[in-house]
Amino acid sequence: MKSFRKELFFNTSNRRAYINITPQVELALNESKIKEGLVLVNAMHISASVFINDDESGLHSDFELWLEKLAPEKPYSQYRHNGFEDNADAHLKRQIMGREVTVAITNSKLDFGPWEQIFYGEFDGKRSKRVLIKIIGE
Repeated sequence: MKSFRKELFFNTSNRRAYINITPQVELALNESKIKEGLVLVNAMHISASVFINDDESGLHSDFELWLEKLAPEKPYSQYRHNGFEDNADAHLKRQIMGREVTVAITNSKLDFGPWEQIFYGEFDGKRSKRVLIKIIGE
């Protein structure tokens, strides 16, 4: 069995963002030369997420509205975590959207269902963060 590892780096200009990283994952898969196996893609920071969904701007707006209802950014004083930082809402949003995804690799391709894409979700941006891509297989 072979193993391949690659990191992606992000530093968004906004506090929150949804970035389609499918092309970068496909590039890593191509670099790995693995034809059958699994790819794990996970956020390496506790206020960011990796998830699978449709790449549709209306849906991304819906994510933003829904997450803001569940864990509003302000007032900062509503959260016990906020003291040295003001990002408690980002931790909660990450918990809802998830840390990682695993995708099957079949015949050198990501084995997706219709419309599925991999996204990096940023909930406390404006600083450097990373995503791990780990591919195992033959």
